[in-house]
Amino acid sequence: MASMNCNYYSFSLKHNVDINIIIPTPEGNEQITSEETQKAYPYEAGLPVLYLLHGAYGDHSSWMRFSNIERYAQKHCVAVVMASADNSFYQDMYCGNKYYTFFTEELPAFVQSIFPVSKRREDTFVAGLSMGGYGAWFLGLSKPEQYAKAASLSGALDLEMAYEQTKGSDDGAPFHWDRIFQDPTAIKGSDADLMTLYDRCEKVGNLPELYFACGTEDFVYDMNTSIRTQLEERGSKAVYVEGPGQHDWYFWEAYIQKVLQWMLPV
Repeated sequence: MASMNCNYYSFSLKHNVDINIIIPTPEGNEQITSEETQKAYPYEAGLPVLYLLHGAYGDHSSWMRFSNIERYAQKHCVAVVMASADNSFYQDMYCGNKYYTFFTEELPAFVQSIFPVSKRREDTFVAGLSMGGYGAWFLGLSKPEQYAKAASLSGALDLEMAYEQTKGSDDGAPFHWDRIFQDPTAIKGSDADLMTLYDRCEKVGNLPELYFACGTEDFVYDMNTSIRTQLEERGSKAVYVEGPGQHDWYFWEAYIQKVLQWMLPV
């Protein structure tokens, strides 16, 4: 596979950004052979593309440093794009950067203009861990015309619960809620509330496929079971998976493989 780092100026963020891109190539997983190079890679039509989001404290390099995402991208013949979002919950912040605009408009436009990726909704996916798990569903449900599937690993999916648990805390709470949202107490029912977005998509018949997984020993487990209950009440077809695990890379390394198998069966 081809793996590269790009640095360019972002007009929506008003500063230079680093992004990591993985492009699968025709060589085999272990070595180049004449047989393997005959594989058909749809560069002209465009490769499927996964926007892979980091969690709190992370950045564009997190998945590259702590997982084997390069091997999995090669296996599933999918381009993977990773960029930084600070601790913003992927919002256009009330006092801060416009990360939602960057991830849904500027970044896809840049990637599609430079790299051999598809522009079709059915080939475009988003996934993430922790804060990025929320981010994946947030992007997918707020732009359902853009993403076919969205997957969350250990996601902080109930944002109101996350706010209540971390507001006023300096210990392990990196979120400046009053900078992200004009009124953090009004998250429920707002454009940042995943169930509100879900109901809108369902009303117009334009839901992306959803997947979420969480470890049973994870501190966000209750958030995920709360969302599971709300989705079950709606008769949702979202895929929920749980298993032994905590909020760590052992879980995410195992389950990103399940996510890719769900998105792009091989």
